[in-house]
Amino acid sequence: MHPHTGLRLGRLFGIEIAVDYSWLFIAVLMTWSLTAAFSRWHPDWPGATSLVIALAATLLFFASVLVHELAHSLVARRFGLEVSSITLFLFGGVSNIEREPSSAKAEFLTAVVGPITSIVLGVILLVLASVAGGLPPGVAADRTAALASFGPAATLLTWLGSINVVVGVFNLIPGFPLDGGRILRSAIWGATRDLHAATRWASAVGQAIGWCFVVLGVAIAFGANVPFFGRGLVAGLWLAFIGWFLSSAAAQSWYRQLAHEALEGVPVSRIMRPPGPMVRGDTDLTTFVNEWLMRSEDHAFLVEDDAGRPVGLVTLSDVRGAPRDRWSQLRVDALMTPIGRLTTTSPREDLAVALDKLARTDVGQLPVVDGGQLVGMLLRRDVARWIELHLQGPARRYAH
Repeated sequence: MHPHTGLRLGRLFGIEIAVDYSWLFIAVLMTWSLTAAFSRWHPDWPGATSLVIALAATLLFFASVLVHELAHSLVARRFGLEVSSITLFLFGGVSNIEREPSSAKAEFLTAVVGPITSIVLGVILLVLASVAGGLPPGVAADRTAALASFGPAATLLTWLGSINVVVGVFNLIPGFPLDGGRILRSAIWGATRDLHAATRWASAVGQAIGWCFVVLGVAIAFGANVPFFGRGLVAGLWLAFIGWFLSSAAAQSWYRQLAHEALEGVPVSRIMRPPGPMVRGDTDLTTFVNEWLMRSEDHAFLVEDDAGRPVGLVTLSDVRGAPRDRWSQLRVDALMTPIGRLTTTSPREDLAVALDKLARTDVGQLPVVDGGQLVGMLLRRDVARWIELHLQGPARRYAH
C-alpha cells in the first residue's frame, strides 16, 4: 500500500489525503448493503430515500475513519514523527508514518488515540441520534420499534454512531498491526526494552488472531451461528478474508522489522552506484526508447541540460504514459520529473531509512545527493540484493 496510489483529495494539517481505488469497491458494496438494511428498518420509506441515506452513511463513515487516522497522525507528529499522507482503502485507512516510534510511550499514545477517538465519536453520535429520534439518552426501548420510529437523520446518526464504536473496539484487538497490536507491542517493548522481541511477539499474536478469524469465518460460511458475527456464506467469507489480511499484515510487519535490522547502520554509500550516463533533455522518445531503454537493464535515467547538469529523471513508466504515435514529437524533458521534485537520499543515510523512502514513493531508484551535488544512484534492486545476502527467509520480500 503506497500513499501515492489512487485519488488525491487534498491536504489537511499539511498531510496529503488520498483514496485508494479499492475504496471505490467497498463504498459501492457498503451503499448497496445499507440501502437494503434501511429499507428493512423503514419499509414505508421510498427507495430513493434509503439510497440517499445509505450513500450519506457510507461517505460519513469514511470521513470518521479519516478522523481516526488524523488522530494517529497528529499525536505521531507530537513525538517528532513525520506523516506524509493518509490513504483510505478497502479495510479502512492507513497513516503513512515515515518511521517507527522512538519509544514505547510514543507508540502507545500514537496507537491508543485512534480507538479512543472512534469510540468517543460513536458515543456522541448515538446521543445525538437519541435526541434527534425523540428518545432521551439512557431510556430503554425496543430496538426494532425505536429504529422504525426514527426519521432519516436519527437513522443515519444511529448507524454511524454504532459503527464507530465497533471500529474503535475492533481496533483494540491485540492483533498487530491493528492499534491493539501496537498497544501490545508498546507494553512488551516497555517491559523488555527490546523492540525486536516486542515486534516478534506482537506479530505472532496478530497472526494467531488472524488465523482464528479465518477458521471462524469458514465455520460461519458452513452454517455455524456465532454471536455478534451471525451466520451465512457472505459473512463467513468476509470474516475469513479479514483474518487472512490481518495474518499477512502481521507477518509482513515482522519481516519488515528484520529487514530494517539488516540495513540499520549500513550507509547508502556502501551500495550506491555512480550516476551513470545521462540522456539529453532534447532527445525524442523514439530515440530514447531505442538507444537507451532497449539497450540497458535500467528503467530510469537522469536527464541533463545543454550544460551537462542533471535536471530531472525519466523512467519507463513515464514513456508508457505517452501516446505511442507521438513518440517522435515528444522530448524527454517534457516527461521527466524535475530534479527538485525527486525524493533523494545522501551517502551517509542509513539504508533502512532509504528503503522506507523507496517503499513510500514506490520508485525503483533514489538520486544520492551530497552538498547539493549528485554523487550516485541507489537502486531498489540493489537494496533487495543486500537483504538477500544478509538475511535468510521471507523478510527479503519487504525490499521488492
